[in-house]
Amino acid sequence: MTAKSIRKISSQYHKYLRVWKLLKKPSMEEFKTISKVTAIGLLIIGALGFVLQIIIKPMFPMG
Repeated sequence: MTAKSIRKISSQYHKYLRVWKLLKKPSMEEFKTISKVTAIGLLIIGALGFVLQIIIKPMFPMG
């Protein structure tokens, strides 16, 4: 490895370390909010996929 690549890796490592130090554990309130939003998003995407399947399936019957 050249000195330039070592400096680049070291610089990147320090950037990651700085971000790591800023991280904090979410409070229970934040965790619940994130979980609710994620669950709603999954339900919406699942419902959309189900509706599209019901619409498209008759257009292209198999067998």
